[in-house]
Amino acid sequence: QVQLVESGGGLVQPGGSLRLSCIASGLTFSTYSMSWYRQAPGKERELVASISRSGTSTSYTGSVKGRFTISRDNAKNSVYLKMNSLKPEDTAVYYCKATWPEYWGQGTQVTVTA
Repeated sequence: QVQLVESGGGLVQPGGSLRLSCIASGLTFSTYSMSWYRQAPGKERELVASISRSGTSTSYTGSVKGRFTISRDNAKNSVYLKMNSLKPEDTAVYYCKATWPEYWGQGTQVTVTA
């Protein structure tokens, strides 16, 4: 059974940092590209960042470029999202996704507020 478990969310002030983690089990992690998505209240889920199977290629949505960094450790079956200079508009539930086939984690809440 495939499981993706996110952690690392929380409450942070604007300008602060968080590091999200996603640990995968039940799949051959190194054969999956990985992504982080987020969904804010009342909004559609959006792609935040992606990383290739080897970790050599990454991409980001424009609003997080230069602030967020996606990385992975295939030996630990884990993908990470380091988030710096957080803004209130980054508030959302953050999900990790493995592709392909597609698997989703349960999400972790990130709240940025003064």
